[in-house]
Amino acid sequence: MELLGVTTLALVISVTCLIFIFLWTKGQKAVRLPPGPTPLPVIGNILQLNLKDVPASLSKLAEQYGPVYTLYLGPRCTVVLHGYDAVKEALINQGDEFHGRGRFPIIDNAQKGYGLIFSHGERWKLMRRFSLMTLRNFGMGKRSLEERVQEEARGLLQELRNTEGQPFDPTFALSCAPCNVICSVLFNERFQYNDEKFLTLMDLLDENFKQVNSRWCQIYNLWPVLMKYLPGKHKEFSKKIYDVKNFILEKVKEHQETLDPDNPRDYIDCFLTKMEQEKYKPESEFNLENLAACGSNLFTAGTETTSITLRFGLLLLMKYPEVEAKVHEEIDRVIGRNRSPSMKDKMKLPYTEAFLHEIQRYITLFPSNLPHAVTQDTKFRQYVIPKGTTVLPLLSSVLLDCQEFPNPEKFDPGHFLDENGCFKKTDYFVPFSL
Repeated sequence: MELLGVTTLALVISVTCLIFIFLWTKGQKAVRLPPGPTPLPVIGNILQLNLKDVPASLSKLAEQYGPVYTLYLGPRCTVVLHGYDAVKEALINQGDEFHGRGRFPIIDNAQKGYGLIFSHGERWKLMRRFSLMTLRNFGMGKRSLEERVQEEARGLLQELRNTEGQPFDPTFALSCAPCNVICSVLFNERFQYNDEKFLTLMDLLDENFKQVNSRWCQIYNLWPVLMKYLPGKHKEFSKKIYDVKNFILEKVKEHQETLDPDNPRDYIDCFLTKMEQEKYKPESEFNLENLAACGSNLFTAGTETTSITLRFGLLLLMKYPEVEAKVHEEIDRVIGRNRSPSMKDKMKLPYTEAFLHEIQRYITLFPSNLPHAVTQDTKFRQYVIPKGTTVLPLLSSVLLDCQEFPNPEKFDPGHFLDENGCFKKTDYFVPFSL
């Protein structure tokens, strides 16, 4: 009887798999999706990926199936774009059809579609446009973004001087500095690195970053319906997001009490002024939910990315002393040691500029872009991608393109210099997106 039960179970599983494969094959032909490996029920193509190096796995699949192929991450159909031509054709040439945001269940559950990064459609356009205008100093009062960065750079240097030449781990200070710049932009306030409120915020942001990249949250994103009812660390994520939101809303409350629409001090003042202007529009996107989510997104996008770039920059300078010597000489010659650097110095620092670009190319901060989605049934090349399908542009395939960057696995600022030693721009520099 026991043997009969095992045999029956095996038969049921086999039949289920065969039915799934039959339906999948029929569906592929019906909608003309790009080619791709055959998925298994429930888990999709997870077994064909090296989870320790997913970008390398995705590039290997592109060798077999081409620059546009279909992959199933769990039960979700995803179209992968590999290489500059495919990424540009989708995000630029057919940008209107590919500008939807792919599902990111762990974030969607916490932010409900508000903010800058994970919003959709008209809300995303409005929040993006407003934020870009504000960060470009529109209505930012007398202090420019550049001045805020210079102020924080001086604070960071003082922290480094306080070590008095003793060995130390720079991770904490290099995380505090960019976070403080975002605080200055949002709240018009910078904190001492030992301030209790600031340390609380830093801990929340650090924990959120670790959790969103944790296995628990990755599994949640693959099977949200199932994981919703299971215990695990993913349950803590929403609470941490709410804690950051409440931190920002406390600052918003302080700003509401002292707001002068004619003299905005920071991002929050600009947003509150816009809220006041649109208070009689019931459909207005300028509300406290979007303000808190946008603030949280600015911390997420600005703090960890800058911190990681700075940390890798220091490591690469130590590993390549000949590069360090050239950067050092150029900075001493152009800026000297008696003033702060400014954006106007950029044109006179081609090697330093090339070095900074090469850091972000070499470390591929975001190997894959944030997931996109097509906003309608979309004809792309000879395929048809159904509305709502997740699209994953593989940025590492552009940043490590061997035609554009000879020896792409090698760290070399020369990738961004011409034969005369001048800085050379390239469309293939896409550390965040196209």
